[in-house]
Formats: sequence, C-alpha cells, structure tokens
Amino acid sequence: MAVSGHKQSLRDCRILVVEDEYFLAEDMAQALEKLGATIIGPASDREKALALLSSSEQVDAAVLDINLRGATAFPVADALLEHGIPFVFATGYAPASVPWAYSAVPCWEKPFNPNDLAQALPQIVRGVR
Repeated sequence: MAVSGHKQSLRDCRILVVEDEYFLAEDMAQALEKLGATIIGPASDREKALALLSSSEQVDAAVLDINLRGATAFPVADALLEHGIPFVFATGYAPASVPWAYSAVPCWEKPFNPNDLAQALPQIVRGVR
C-alpha cells in the first residue's frame, strides 16, 4: 500500500486496535496517537474486540490482526463490515490467504512499520466517510 508523502491527521478518530502481540499493539497505538487518534483497546482477542464493538464506544476505524491467539478474527471483521466501519488487516498472513469475502479490505503484511500504517489510515477512513 502506498503511503502519501505528507502527514495526515487522525484527529477526532477513534481507532480500534485488535492485536495479540503486546509490543506491536503498543507500537501501533503510539503511531496512531501521534496523528491524533484516540485508541480503543488494544484488544488482544476477538471476544474483547467484539465486546468493545457492542459497547457504546464509538469506533471510526480499526486495525485488525487475523490470528488472535490461535483464533481467527473474522467474526470481528464481519461485525466491522456490518457496522460500516472501515478497517485494515495487519497480519502475518499473505494477502492471497485472506478469504475472498474480505478481498476489498486493505491488507498490511507483517512485518511493517507501524508509522507507515498510521500515515495510510487517514485515507482509508476518509474513503468510507
């Protein structure tokens, strides 16, 4: 995914981070916060992520790992799609291994620089709003 050369803002955006690797979740949260985002979570498993989505928390976008402690996060992806919330997969899986139902979802293959993902996210959020 191409990253624009100028810094874009996530001010007033509430981003759900769903990642089971603690340090990567923290790095992503910090990179998103630098652009003004408010972080929801991070959620380290799909049950917590689904609970956050069903709570009264407003979620504007999400960064979603596919494999969460051995369970797939596809139920979370389905809930995000159902609510019209834009998201990206941030995963160790190759994009070709993502089910066809999610073919329109941007996929960031690990390892990646969390700052690059954070800088690309504003365009993704604006594209759906």
